[in-house]
Amino acid sequence: MTTTRPTTPAGRESAPIPFRPHPARGVLLLLVASVCFGSSGVIGKPAMTAGLSPEQVAAARIGLAALVLLVCVSLTAPRLLRVSRGQWRLLVAYGLLGVAGVQLLYFVAASRIPVGVAILLEFTSPVLVALWVRFVRRVRLPWPMWLGIALALTGLAMVAQVGTGLTLDVIGLLAGAGAAVCSAAYFLLGERGVADHHPLGMVTWGMTVGAVAMCVVAPPWTWPAEVVTAPAELGPWHPPVWTLLIAVALLSTVLAYATGTASLRHLPVAAASVLALVEPLIATGAAWLLLGEALTWSQVLGAGVLLGGALLVQLTSPRKQPVGEPLPVTD
Repeated sequence: MTTTRPTTPAGRESAPIPFRPHPARGVLLLLVASVCFGSSGVIGKPAMTAGLSPEQVAAARIGLAALVLLVCVSLTAPRLLRVSRGQWRLLVAYGLLGVAGVQLLYFVAASRIPVGVAILLEFTSPVLVALWVRFVRRVRLPWPMWLGIALALTGLAMVAQVGTGLTLDVIGLLAGAGAAVCSAAYFLLGERGVADHHPLGMVTWGMTVGAVAMCVVAPPWTWPAEVVTAPAELGPWHPPVWTLLIAVALLSTVLAYATGTASLRHLPVAAASVLALVEPLIATGAAWLLLGEALTWSQVLGAGVLLGGALLVQLTSPRKQPVGEPLPVTD
């Protein structure tokens, strides 16, 4: 990766200015990402109710997002798309696991087991991230952080109403566990990738790889045109399905992945993965407001437990270390 180094009056190159993470900025970016990610279910569900399959909605979401990113980045900052031969392995893994894998496996799980259980399985990823950091990277995490993780997962289980309508389906449970692994890979690969790539360039290539994979699963020519142009029900509004697909691509995918990946420059991966647990809370609240899916008192209590656990993790997590070589473009 080439960078521009400042020079001294004598023409000699000085040391590069190290990139210094800003935890507050990272938290803000991650909260924006959580709001955008959390809106995907509310926006995408009416499209599925109208007649599209979950795989078709996921393929449209990722494919449109990849197209928008490729065009915009190519026209405005093509240097961000430069990739060396040794970096392709990470980008392909990020696209297959962190983009296509998370969404596809979650939809498979949600179609076979209760949605609350599917969400809980996917968002056990902070535990997997913490275990990876502790036993693979051999970084000792403070015990209050483990307590925060436990509280956040407990609150998430209360919000998701895990005990309601549980059915044991092996394929559904395996898909949910697979979604958790892919979600953990999203954070771990994203943290590794932003050390060498600007977040926007990494997201663009990851989304492109994910789009190719999803087009194999649900080719665009199999989408029913009469459903894509039909009206959908979103609260008091009745927008055509195609507008929902565009919205879920731009808001819940492009902006969500860009801000979420950028946050990993400022936050330790273990803390970021736990703070992302506010996403199901946002999704549940949006469903309450727009789809009439009301919250129970236990869900409200669970939301408080979740937020308390996430705050404890943020306050006790190790700080992100400065990076000696700045990325070519700042946030």
